[in-house]
Amino acid sequence: MRGIFDGLLAQLEEVRVSAPLGRVAAVTGSSLRVVGLEEAARQGDRVMIAGRLAGEVIAMDGAGLLVMADGVADGIALGAEVRYLGAAEIAPDDAWIGRIIDPYGQPLDGRPLFRGPRARSLRADAPPAAQRRRMGARLSTGVAVFDTMLPLARGQRIGLFAGSGVGKSSLLAKFARGVEADVVVIALVGERGRELREFVERVLGPEGMARAVVVTATSDQSALVRRRCAAAAMAVAEHFRDQGRHVLLLADSITRFAEAHREVALAAGEAASMRGFPPSVAHAIMSLAERAGPGPESSGGDITAVFTVLVAGSDMEEPIADILRGVLDGHVVMDRTIAERGRYPAVDLLRSISRCLPQAASAEENQLIGMARQLLGAWDRSEMMVQAGLYARGSDPLVDAAIAIWPSLDAFLAEDAPPEGVVGSFALLAKVLGQPAPNTAPAAQSAAFAEG
Repeated sequence: MRGIFDGLLAQLEEVRVSAPLGRVAAVTGSSLRVVGLEEAARQGDRVMIAGRLAGEVIAMDGAGLLVMADGVADGIALGAEVRYLGAAEIAPDDAWIGRIIDPYGQPLDGRPLFRGPRARSLRADAPPAAQRRRMGARLSTGVAVFDTMLPLARGQRIGLFAGSGVGKSSLLAKFARGVEADVVVIALVGERGRELREFVERVLGPEGMARAVVVTATSDQSALVRRRCAAAAMAVAEHFRDQGRHVLLLADSITRFAEAHREVALAAGEAASMRGFPPSVAHAIMSLAERAGPGPESSGGDITAVFTVLVAGSDMEEPIADILRGVLDGHVVMDRTIAERGRYPAVDLLRSISRCLPQAASAEENQLIGMARQLLGAWDRSEMMVQAGLYARGSDPLVDAAIAIWPSLDAFLAEDAPPEGVVGSFALLAKVLGQPAPNTAPAAQSAAFAEG
């Protein structure tokens, strides 16, 4: 059992009696050339400039260190003192559940918050690939379409690809309230400041916050802080995973994380290549995503992750979407035209896929999923002809069936899951399709999926 003074002792351990010092030799925008710390500092370490402005080492050479400041460097003079702070770390604690913090582990809700007894690196390695468990059982999500046709399994990583204003935040809040998990860690990267309180109090609500840790960096903060936000949230999720807990990580958004990484990389002298993004952005995204997923056999914990991607004009081939789609276990596309006609969540099912299928469902359930997709595909191909009055009933039995069932099937995609969870969602889908409800026991389905 933890001692009542562990948090205070961990805080006292942070107090440094002495620290190496350097001096500012040049200032260019938010980048500073620092001399005198070449032997102490390493790439990615933290420093304090003139006693008031934090920064991070982003490059180094024989002439000294290149430091990027966390904020505007106005007022920093040549020769200003630079104090070495150490490696970029965060020390999560169980008491952080229900709290809103910044990427440095400082509280943003006006209440005191102690650091945990163990500091964790922001750039930790993913669990060894050969020692990780396979994905676990299918999870109840609270949303009917994700309980059935786009299932989410324990330890799965999916991407949510959407433009702005199509209901992405509302869907994330439903996941935060409804997905089976012990702890929910939410990373809000580059969000508008006015939206934080609205998201926490109205969208997420007390029910969602009761088991959540919210890590946030607003859009007005520096690229270093925004980039650190995603890494800090992942470190918090790893803290709970290593305790054997099931963690749901919701990161909104990886696009803003990539944009922040681009600013830092370009300031460090890296050349832009992929539509303005530096080559290192691919590794930054993939290494972050790989840290989520099933945990090692020794821990018993897992991180189920939902990463959002902002796609302008539904361009799924833009660099960030293309990189992330290639490393995840499924992708969900949200379409603006669906949102504009009032159906939420605005999921384009035909362009979305969960890579835990078909193993995550029984044979009967897979048959229902296949039938629903076939009918939605037939409607999608013939919708324009039907609305233009060019289709003659009886020309194609499949299209006739799709026309008849499409309104109720489209309505099903907007349904919240019934109280029975996955079983109830499949019963509802079977009713829409005019088929008998599948009778496979949930425990048997979970065991079959875990065994592969």
